[in-house]
Amino acid sequence: MTSEGIMPKLRSAPQEAHRKAVESSIADVVGYLQEVLGQKLVAHIAGVADPRTAARWAAGERAPRAEHEQRLRCAYQTFQLLLAEESPHTVRAWFLGLNPQLDDQSPAQSIRAGDFRDVLVAAKAFLAGG
Repeated sequence: MTSEGIMPKLRSAPQEAHRKAVESSIADVVGYLQEVLGQKLVAHIAGVADPRTAARWAAGERAPRAEHEQRLRCAYQTFQLLLAEESPHTVRAWFLGLNPQLDDQSPAQSIRAGDFRDVLVAAKAFLAGG
């Protein structure tokens, strides 16, 4: 019997964050993000004007459009990635702060603009000490 049959595969933090972002329902993703980032910031990241829209998504009353869901899942994946080594307070501050790797734009604004890959690269660099 191989060691794979005895022990589950160990995943890296980026793989685990990706898995959580893919497997979680959008209602759970939005609900979690509202808890850790706040409803207004979640609405901003998603690209909607009314924060109550995010509350409806979290309650499962409505589903976000595809472009909103992409932004939300990217934010969730990034949050989970950073949470592997940082406190929720630090991760929230990271989302709001101007980031030199994102041309001095906040990660929240970069996700809203659709720069998903750049945000994940910046998050990995932050974890690496950059």
